Amino acid sequence: MYNKSRYSELIKQEAARLGFLSCGISKAEFLEAEAPRLEKWLNNQMHGEMGYMANHFDKRLDPRLLVDGAKSVISLLLNYYPEEEQKSSTYKISKYAYGQDYHHVIKSKLRELHNFIVEEIGEVNGRAFVDSAPVLDKAWAAKSGLGWIGKNSNLLTQQVGSFYFIAELIVDLELDYDTPVTDHCGTCTACIDACPTNAIVEPYVVDGSKCISYFTIELKNEIPDEFQGKFDDWAFGCDLCQDVCPWNRFSKPHRELLFDPHPDLLNMSKKDWEEMTEDVFKKVFKKSAVKRTKFSGLKRNIDFLKK
Repeated sequence: MYNKSRYSELIKQEAARLGFLSCGISKAEFLEAEAPRLEKWLNNQMHGEMGYMANHFDKRLDPRLLVDGAKSVISLLLNYYPEEEQKSSTYKISKYAYGQDYHHVIKSKLRELHNFIVEEIGEVNGRAFVDSAPVLDKAWAAKSGLGWIGKNSNLLTQQVGSFYFIAELIVDLELDYDTPVTDHCGTCTACIDACPTNAIVEPYVVDGSKCISYFTIELKNEIPDEFQGKFDDWAFGCDLCQDVCPWNRFSKPHRELLFDPHPDLLNMSKKDWEEMTEDVFKKVFKKSAVKRTKFSGLKRNIDFLKK
């Protein structure tokens, strides 16, 4: 007999077994509240040169356009908070890029979860998404009760923080749906105050074209001189608005071996970064997300920081 509650419980148990921090489920439908927000953000050019953000507007808001007959969005969180961080006196990279590229790590877990659903429940069609298609990850995770969208526009979770990846499995199976949680940012403005480029233009709105992560990863041209001296030594990505968030004092180290950093990374001094060769780059960042910026991009970022 078709039992939505039992199936939902089975899926959540398997997600936990696969190492996910948490799992929430919401109904696959049009994201009504997000539509005007996304439109305004795009109209204000806050996506900078990230042209892909303006593509597939309808698909971003309606998962049924991505998966035929979609009924449920299963949202999953995977912790990446490291046991040990880089030295404070060096060029920094975002903690999410310490280990192997999360796309591959999570995709294989999602495949396992989908296989499990098919074995246990029957022929269930679906698609896995890891930050690689027009899916509003944070909106779906918030809708399924995994946290709330904070003033820095990241998903925040009580007792956990925000150092985790978000992924989805969109399936044509009806399940029990979770409900959103309340916002617990209160009057705190730590993230807004800490951003050196003033990218958080108002609470809950981040101008992507002013974000250090955008400049060091997405921007293909030269970094504008007006941001000179404002990068706080971030060479790839930026964690500042997360580092200062009070909820992240609850972050606990991940247990995913593939996210452990290359041993050389944590000991690199500024001199090591400045003198890095392409061979060293390939060795240290062999399977890392840092490869996105390529050796030339990382070199450009470090040269900008050195000025």
